Formats: sequence, C-alpha cells, structure tokens
Amino acid sequence: MYWHGAPPRKSRESPMQQNYLADIATWPQSREFRGIPSICSAHPLVIEAALRRALDQNSHLLIEATCNQVNQDGGYTGLTPAAFRAAVEKLAADVEFPAERLIFGGDHLGPNPWKHLSADLAMDKACSMIEAYAKAGFTKLHLDTSMGCAGEPVAQSDAVTAERAARLAVVAEQVFRAAGGLLPVYIVGTEVPIPGGAMEELGELEVTRPAAAIETAAVHRRAFEAAGIADAFQRVIAAVVQPGVEFGNHNVIAYEPERATLLSTALSAMPGIVFEAHSTDYQTPEALRQLVIDGFAILKVGPGLTFALREAYYGLDQIASFLHPGARGRTLREAFEQVLTADPQHWEKYYHGTDAEQHIQRHFSYSDRIRYYWPHPEINEAVESLLAILGEADIPETLVSQYVQKAYDGVRAGSVKPRAKDLLLAAVDQVLRDYFTACRA
Repeated sequence: MYWHGAPPRKSRESPMQQNYLADIATWPQSREFRGIPSICSAHPLVIEAALRRALDQNSHLLIEATCNQVNQDGGYTGLTPAAFRAAVEKLAADVEFPAERLIFGGDHLGPNPWKHLSADLAMDKACSMIEAYAKAGFTKLHLDTSMGCAGEPVAQSDAVTAERAARLAVVAEQVFRAAGGLLPVYIVGTEVPIPGGAMEELGELEVTRPAAAIETAAVHRRAFEAAGIADAFQRVIAAVVQPGVEFGNHNVIAYEPERATLLSTALSAMPGIVFEAHSTDYQTPEALRQLVIDGFAILKVGPGLTFALREAYYGLDQIASFLHPGARGRTLREAFEQVLTADPQHWEKYYHGTDAEQHIQRHFSYSDRIRYYWPHPEINEAVESLLAILGEADIPETLVSQYVQKAYDGVRAGSVKPRAKDLLLAAVDQVLRDYFTACRA
C-alpha cells in the first residue's frame, strides 16, 4: 500500500492570501491553536490518518517532505515535490479534506542528500531541489545547510550555514515572485539535528544557549540582506534549536522544561519568530504540551508515526498467521528481513553491534529506518497480500488487544472498526492525537 502515481496538481493559491503560518508567533493571543504539528512522512496511511485527525479537529494540516524522501531525483520514495503534492491532494480529496487547509513544507532542504560531493556540486543540487519544491507550491521551507560536504568539517560555521541558506532562499524567492501568489515562510537554524534521529545511544544533550539562538537569527538576517532579499527575512518564522529532546536507536531523551527555561526567554529578543522542535518523536503528551507552551510552536514528528504504523502492521501480520495459517508463502516481517538484508544501504551505517543486536534494530529501532523500505516492490506485495487475507472481516477484539494495542481502546469504545485498515489508521492516530492536543490553546 504505497503511492502508485498521482494526478496533476491544482493551481496556486490566490495572490491576496497571506501565508497561514506567517503570524504563528502571535497565535497564543489570537488563535485556537498555540502551535502546529508538522507531519514529516511520505507514507500514504500516515498522511491519511493525519488528514482525518485534522478534519476532526477542524484545523489546517502541515505535511512536510524531507530532502531524502522527496527531491528532484525522486528520493527514496520515487516522488518529485510536484508528484508528492499531487498524491497528498488526491488523498485529501478522497477524505473530503479542504484543499485550502493543506500546507506543504520542505524539510532539511539543503545539500544533505549530496554531502558526499564537493560543496559546489552539492549546493547546485540543493538549489535545483528547492527550485522544484518552490515550483510545486511548497510554502514552508526549512533551509538546512548546516552539514559539511566532501572535504569539509562535519558541521559548518554559522556564517557559512547562513550564507548557503540565503543562496537557497534566493532561488525560492525568484520562483515564487515569477509565479505570483502566496509567498513562502522560512525556517532557519545552525544547531539542527540530523534527519531521522541520532545514530547512537544518547546521554544528556546540550540545550542551545539563548545567545546562540539570538545569533542564529541575526546571522541569517545579515546573510539575507547581503544576498539582496532582506524582505524575505521578514518571512522567517522559526529557528531550529536544541531544547534537549532527541531519540536514537535505543533510547529517547525526554524534555525537561527547567533545562530550556533560559532558551525560551530568547524569543523575546526575536520578534515574529518561534522555535521549531525537531525529533519530538516518542515524547509524552505532557512533554509535547510543555514544549508548545515554552515557545516550540512547530512540533515535527515522523519516525514516531511510521514506528506506530509498523507496530500495527506487525500485529496484523501475527493475527493473519493465527487466523489463516499457511495462507502465505512468507509473513510481512519475513519479507522485510529478506529485503533489509539484501539491500542494507538505508540502515547499515546506522545500526551497530552483534548480528543479533542489528537484527533487533532493523525491525524495532526508534530510528525506524525500516520506513525507507515501504516503497520497495517486495514489501508492497507483502503488504497487499496481508491486507487481502484479512479483507474486510471483523477481527476479534481479543486479538486486537493482544497484537494491535494502540487501537484496542477505540475498538472497545466502538469508534474504531475492528478491520485491518481501520486498525492501522487508529494506531497512527493515537500518536497524532497527542500532537494536535498539545498544540491547542
């Protein structure tokens, strides 16, 4: 169950509209929502669940594609920005979600997919990527040029990061101004977590210093001015900082509000800007709520959603084996293991230890690098086989309790049908609900 092509994209918004996110810093005083979840996933079921949650909440929905997932070369999903947007709009139409309440964002837009190349070549590719995102009408653009390219240090200086970010913004501004219509908002930062979570078991994280956060905004303002796009900096709505939250393969670092108190005070010196919190996956509902209260108004989540989806799929996998023994040549988990071991490119650099430890990580790591393999033809075939066996039949709620626990309460309450797809959507929605609740005033 993955993308199979997409229809043409709809036309750009009216030129009279203001970007919905432009005044996010004022939301606590003027809106029902204090912040907004950022759904960073390309999986159709995750996106459908998010559409249904936002529809239920009568809210806008921010969907972000990451540079490795979606780019001008297709990324690991095989989708360009235009194709990704079209596919999401098709899903939105299917569930009757208003197209005008969709917000499309580009995450970690910069040289990361090509950092093995020289800086010049990698930045040329990054410019082509942001041009493709801009032409597809993505109006929230996270400029991430903090990583080093071939022959460079792992992390760049603030000045170099900002200069390269401004170069990308110039490209986006040219596209949007030529097309007319809604202008984009930008996210900047120099202390940016790597896409998809850390690669090792984590200890205590260093929270961004307030002075560093303020300097992040200042250095980007100067870079935008030097690039001749000073007016575009007025549409920088957020800075990425480290509030002390992260997840690795094995563990999650929980948010401790008292450690971020000084960081939150920096916002008073950054008018019109909020903080964007990356790697909030697996945080508790209370922690998410406190993050928003503390000024982290954009809560990004991705692997936590596909982790919940994978849990539900593996639960259905066991249910199908119990109800229909011998009906399949191999289970979904067995299909994943064969594909993962035959094609290790998306996990072998990130998972370490003994063979047994790597086996656990391949399937159950918080980093959820298994998400890269959902588009694989063999996995798609295994998923379709699983869903075909379960069909539209009701699954006994005792089996739901045993194997798809995230959906069990909904089944018991009668709000979730005990059927395969409904259970998958409900499992993802349990995670989504925490984010939407956290963002409410």
